[in-house]
Amino acid sequence: MIRGPRRRFGSIDSAEERQPIDRAALGQLKRLYPFVRPYRRYFVIALFGVVFASALGLVYPQVLGDLVDTALQPESDPSSLNLISLGLLAVFALQAGFNVIRIYYLNVMGEGVVADLRKATYAHLMTLPVKFFDNRKTGEITSRLTSDVAVLQSTVSTSLAQTLAQAMTFIGGVTLMFVASPRLSLIVLSFLPVTIVAAAIFGRKLRRVSTLFQDRVADANSYAEEAIAANRVVKWFTYERAEVERYGEAVDESYRVARRRARLQALFSPMVTFVGFGTLAIVFWVGGRQVLAGEMTAGDLVTFLLYTITVAGAIGTFTGLYSQLQSSLGASKRIFELLDEESDVLEPLQPVEIPAVQGRVAFVDVAFSYSDRDTAVLTDVSFDIEPGETVALVGPSGAGKSTVVQLVPRFYDPDAGSVRLDDIDLRDLRLMDVRRHMAAVPQETQLFSGTIAENLRVGKPDATDDELVDAAIAANADAFIISFPDRYDTVVGERGVKLSGGQRQRVAIARALLKDPRVLILDEATSSLDSESEALVQEALDRLMEGRTTLVIAHRLSTVRDASRILVIDGGRVVQEGTHDRLLAMGGLYADLYARQFEDEPV
Repeated sequence: MIRGPRRRFGSIDSAEERQPIDRAALGQLKRLYPFVRPYRRYFVIALFGVVFASALGLVYPQVLGDLVDTALQPESDPSSLNLISLGLLAVFALQAGFNVIRIYYLNVMGEGVVADLRKATYAHLMTLPVKFFDNRKTGEITSRLTSDVAVLQSTVSTSLAQTLAQAMTFIGGVTLMFVASPRLSLIVLSFLPVTIVAAAIFGRKLRRVSTLFQDRVADANSYAEEAIAANRVVKWFTYERAEVERYGEAVDESYRVARRRARLQALFSPMVTFVGFGTLAIVFWVGGRQVLAGEMTAGDLVTFLLYTITVAGAIGTFTGLYSQLQSSLGASKRIFELLDEESDVLEPLQPVEIPAVQGRVAFVDVAFSYSDRDTAVLTDVSFDIEPGETVALVGPSGAGKSTVVQLVPRFYDPDAGSVRLDDIDLRDLRLMDVRRHMAAVPQETQLFSGTIAENLRVGKPDATDDELVDAAIAANADAFIISFPDRYDTVVGERGVKLSGGQRQRVAIARALLKDPRVLILDEATSSLDSESEALVQEALDRLMEGRTTLVIAHRLSTVRDASRILVIDGGRVVQEGTHDRLLAMGGLYADLYARQFEDEPV
């Protein structure tokens, strides 16, 4: 099976893989602070819960030790035992209450941060130029908004509090261990470097593998999204098995990486557990000898063992947090790579105000080439379109017609020359000011999955119901819309699949009519329709074009013949210009195209 090159936001080179967590990597997580700041009061409340829950966690070993000593003394009063037991229950109850506060407010904060991060990432995506989306897979982008952000959520909502709690527990536990028995404390701490070194080694490898796993999942998601979006193509060409195999291979690759991650975790966790329990065994042996020698009580040994378990638990949690931090660094890198993407279609520093647009469009010595191609697509293209004039672009496939209409709404900027609106360079105008006066009806109509009314309001969000109906009537769309049971509330399905091609085109025309643009672009808007649909759409287009500056890419003779002028483009240059009749009389490329494409049409 033929495979295309895989594209990712960033790749991990071998040098970076070998790097431990450094300041630059941690700086990525620091960039989360602006998203955390609105929820800092939740964090303060949660911190209150963390401090008291951790402090109470250091109290109960001492209470339990007193309970053991009291229980082992024959002369002890049972009431003392009852009092200590009630005190122990009170400690556990209070700790549970503070943990409720900690968990609730940290989760609220984490969910809020993730929601804001997703919104900010999506909002930034909407500002990026067309070129960005041309070079990346949709599934890959959506993976950044879902799985990568979810990885960061655990860091914000859980890891941060766990780090603070375990830090307090570790420091307090070690201090109280030394108070209870300096000798046993030194034995316990002698094993600490083993755990730290293991965490550094395994954590570094885990970071690399976790990042690689996220990339493989993104690949699988992108394949699935492509196949789901193009499911009709898949079914037409009975390509299901190949798509299943392609997706299966991507999932298998992610599974292979997941197995590598599982091996690392399987080696690391038992090793830490062995070191921890081995330490406990040695402490119990040495402490037991001290109890037999009368150097400490059984309660003191129990207290010390509980503190040892508490400190060991803190260390174990730290190692888990370190692994989680490694995963978060990989996820944050990809999220902030996306947020750091900059548009090469820049807003002017001092934009020219253009309150009213006449609709004059001009290309002045325009040259353009796509960044991933070496050859020029347009070379020295110059022409003027007067307000209200209809100009058609014709030429062989690949001549540069579509590129011309991509430059008009400033989806791209020319490499040389300028594209002008009312004699003002588009680069001197706000993007919003340029595009709010323009609309397009493309060959492949793109509708959203909502209702017809929602799709129409894309052209004018505040449009009234009467305005929707007027636009639909003008676009010859009202008749079929009101035939549906839900009328304008009919759900069209993803990309409008529940409508016919002609119906989708008429909804698109109504959408453009509702926007009331001064400049209109028609990109072969009737080329894929049957004769009846074409007649209805062409009639709607004629109403839409009336009084507007219109740039048409069309192969249909009717649209070309009615144009005020025709520009013939070949090899990225305007090689002929004139009316239909004049160009036929001139001969050359247009006459050749006419002979090949329109010879059966009446002149």
